[in-house]
Amino acid sequence: MMPPNASEQVDLLLALMQLEEIGPDRFQAQSDDIGTPAVFGGQVLGQALMAASRTAPEGRAIHSLHAYFLLPGEHMPIQYEVDRVRDGGSFSMRRVTARQRDKIIFELTASFQTADTGPEHQFPMVQVAGPEGLASEYAQRQAILPMLPAFLREKALAPRGLEFRRVQDVDILNPKPRQGATQIWVKAMDALPDDPLIHRALLAYASDHGLLLAAIAPHGLSLLRGDIRLASIDHAMWFHRDFRLDDWLLYDIDSPNAGGARGLCRGHFYTRDGRLVASTAQEGMMRPWIKKPTA
Repeated sequence: MMPPNASEQVDLLLALMQLEEIGPDRFQAQSDDIGTPAVFGGQVLGQALMAASRTAPEGRAIHSLHAYFLLPGEHMPIQYEVDRVRDGGSFSMRRVTARQRDKIIFELTASFQTADTGPEHQFPMVQVAGPEGLASEYAQRQAILPMLPAFLREKALAPRGLEFRRVQDVDILNPKPRQGATQIWVKAMDALPDDPLIHRALLAYASDHGLLLAAIAPHGLSLLRGDIRLASIDHAMWFHRDFRLDDWLLYDIDSPNAGGARGLCRGHFYTRDGRLVASTAQEGMMRPWIKKPTA
């Protein structure tokens, strides 16, 4: 089950990745309100990647990014300023600073590389059920809407234009503690342009969804029930091979550690035929609500 306006959702998602040039190496992008208190972190990741790429030499593709979320972003336009740190023989580095109301809310460094070859290996993909027949997160949210606080019922609470299907059957309102990795199938709800940069920027956008939930799964905590507050602190991503996000990718996620009101989570993206195309890691704040939010 997908939203009835799936193609419109994808168009809006693509529009989010379109940056307006407002000066030399300076860009502005719009913000989307998906129901999170602050701007969705994946949106800022994707837009900052697009800004850095606008200044990279031709023929050099993004292969890694490292980011810090410094202040909660507001649901308003964001300005991105790119610093051309270095252009070497085969690698280029860019630093991106994101601002709102003259305050720095986010910083990212991105590295680009010319196409090259060398030895290859990868972790094998875990064998799990395919996406066919699995319930979509959209359908699961629709089923529990009457049980959510009023302020949550009218919001998407999920990245726009993407369909997520969890392999494990999890009660997202009343979860039981569970150990081990979790897997989510993800793809765009409609066809995407052929530009590989768009697919990488949108995968960065998607990578921020569900990642920190792996840190609360062993404790049986529910974000929707108001047990816990989660917020991204930093985020790293590495792109290994080309892929298309309008075909299914498996997001394999685990959490090796939680402590000090922080949780560390890792993820790997695989194509259906088992190619490892990207990896990610994130540490986030995880604090219990002293007083749970109500309607």
